[in-house]
Amino acid sequence: MTPARKGRTMADVARLAGVSPMTVSRAFKADSSVSQATRGAILKAADDLGYVFDSTASNLRSQRTDFVAVTIPSINNADFADTVRGLSDGLKPRGLQILLGMTDYDIAEEERLIAQLLRRRPEAIVVTGGHHSPRARRMLENAGIPVIETWDLPDSPIGHVVGFSNAATVRGMVDHLVAQGLTRIAFIGGDAIRDTRGADRRAGFVAAMQVRGLDATRLIAAGPPPVSARAGAQAMAGLLDRLPDTQAVICVSDLSAFGALTECRRRSVPVPGRISIAGFGDDEIAGVSVPTLTTINPLAREIGEQAAALILDVLDGKQALPARIEMRPVLTIRQSSR
Repeated sequence: MTPARKGRTMADVARLAGVSPMTVSRAFKADSSVSQATRGAILKAADDLGYVFDSTASNLRSQRTDFVAVTIPSINNADFADTVRGLSDGLKPRGLQILLGMTDYDIAEEERLIAQLLRRRPEAIVVTGGHHSPRARRMLENAGIPVIETWDLPDSPIGHVVGFSNAATVRGMVDHLVAQGLTRIAFIGGDAIRDTRGADRRAGFVAAMQVRGLDATRLIAAGPPPVSARAGAQAMAGLLDRLPDTQAVICVSDLSAFGALTECRRRSVPVPGRISIAGFGDDEIAGVSVPTLTTINPLAREIGEQAAALILDVLDGKQALPARIEMRPVLTIRQSSR
């Protein structure tokens, strides 16, 4: 049997580059004491040998892990993907990487992930939303690292916040539709227990309708989050069957709004001539559907960028007190509303 080939070591790189192993270590950590010419020679030697620097021992000595933990509800949601992208791009220049966990809109799963992620001692942790289980909240409060809650404006924040009021954004959408002379408005949403941000949007819809003295009972359930296009279409079918006089519908997401739109097209219901449809998220599909969808741009990427900048400020000692960065989502009016 042929013996397994021993992996390349730092000493191998040092011999090929004609330097000491310590210089190799400094070069991989971008130590300023290593010249660009020497670093280039070391990196070329490592590449020629197929050597990959193992930062584990170095991190143990420095008590740094160089990663930021992040929890998001779903990996196939374009908005959360944009937030992660903005966060990653903001952290990358400092050599910080992201360790991502998906909660699937389940606070029990979020609790498990938070415990698992904190055991790895990240430099900071970013969580989606401000609703957590009591144990998850205790763990975050005692983590001893920066905690950033995003996509929400919790009444009792754990640490730092980068988010917006989901309820207020939908109130703005109601204002827009009512200004078009539409008063019989419905809301299509998912499981309010699991999707707390969706629940806040529904609450914002109800409050906005009630303050105007309008009927706020046209609430159509569309199944578990994230609400699919198929679920949006099925919810729209139920709405048209039960409440055919509805003039407009606000959907919890752009994907569900696209499903609602396709159901109207299937039934030859003119949009917006007969009914107006609005979504949330300003996903790519909202701008290419026929007609294009009126929606709310939550500034998803900017949330990630702001969170990254905040993390760096905290780690650099520039931000001592808890920060509350309130984003201003943008109402994007397109063809699907009058």
